[in-house]
Amino acid sequence: MTEKKPGFFKRLFGNQPAPAAPPETLPETPITPDAVPPVPEPEPEPTPAPAEPDHPPPPGPPETTPDYIEDVEDALAAPPQPVSAPEQPRQGWFARLASGLRRSSDNLSTSITSVFTKRKLDAAMLDELEDVLIQADLGVDTAMAITDTLRRDRFDKDVSGEDVRAVLAAEVERVLAPVAAPLVIDTNKKPFIILMIGVNGSGKTTTIGKLAQKFAAEGRSVMLAAGDTFRAAAIEQLQIWGQRTGAPVIARPAGSDASGLAFDAVTQAKAEGRDVLIIDTAGRLQNRDELMNELEKVIRVIKKLDPEAPHATLLTLDATTGQNALKQVEIFGARAGVTGLVMTKLDGTARGGILVAIARKFGLPVHFIGVGEGVGDLEPFEAQDFARAIAGGE
Repeated sequence: MTEKKPGFFKRLFGNQPAPAAPPETLPETPITPDAVPPVPEPEPEPTPAPAEPDHPPPPGPPETTPDYIEDVEDALAAPPQPVSAPEQPRQGWFARLASGLRRSSDNLSTSITSVFTKRKLDAAMLDELEDVLIQADLGVDTAMAITDTLRRDRFDKDVSGEDVRAVLAAEVERVLAPVAAPLVIDTNKKPFIILMIGVNGSGKTTTIGKLAQKFAAEGRSVMLAAGDTFRAAAIEQLQIWGQRTGAPVIARPAGSDASGLAFDAVTQAKAEGRDVLIIDTAGRLQNRDELMNELEKVIRVIKKLDPEAPHATLLTLDATTGQNALKQVEIFGARAGVTGLVMTKLDGTARGGILVAIARKFGLPVHFIGVGEGVGDLEPFEAQDFARAIAGGE
């Protein structure tokens, strides 16, 4: 029989000595059954309620490395354990995308519904709608395109919020379709070198780990380079991802020269015949000229070993930064030759429309988007799915 669990008070304060009872309360003779009133036969001891089990519940799946790791320092020392299979069936990608974009879509839907209450479309309503779309970070051009469509097709007619969301989804898909492009690994280039860049906190290192896991699942041999030599935590984090994915990690002590590490990583990846080399870099603000100069030096060193490399320079964007992401794309593109985008943290903001503004202005390929912490929450970008999700479609 399982030993009865101590009460809450005893668990809180430990085994404290009980106070001595007053002498007069102690019986002089043993108590017999006749000395007390009869009591009913005790019922069998009930099974403890689930709220207070005899033993603590088994631990759930170990915490995975979060997307927002940039501020984590020493919590990454222990290697991750294999994640157990979830008890509930995992949602499909569109369901997770729609859930991740819920804040953005709810914000848009609520604002649109407040403007359109099944009344005739007039100029004042169109102006109000344009303001709503601009505030959602969709960009002035996209906002004007949507209102122009409504003005042309529905002016002075009854228009509902559902009608407007349909036009919104169609325009967003039209803008995004040309930039939705998978990241193609050229097998003729060994290693295929991917350089990850971006500002502090954008999720570069975690994105590298997720990409490494995807490539490994495709049967590719992957090597990682811990080029963020400013933060010891970033090096440790990448080493953990290396353990998880079976990818060797080229690392040096914190404070080492980043360009020298990149040189060593490319040299070793070539010698080992690796399919893919992913190089991390330190987060840097786009307006810090000395840090951008350092990034350019890393690229020059890589090109000494392979004039065509990096074969992909991916800028990781944090969706929560909103309009500031436009400036990041502009400056990193000019200084580092960005070839494609990865947008993270779409589940943490109501400003997911910024991706539309970026696509319309720069036309850079969008390879992946992230809506959560798990490996499966970073997926190739699909314009139609994104447009439906941000417009509140099912």
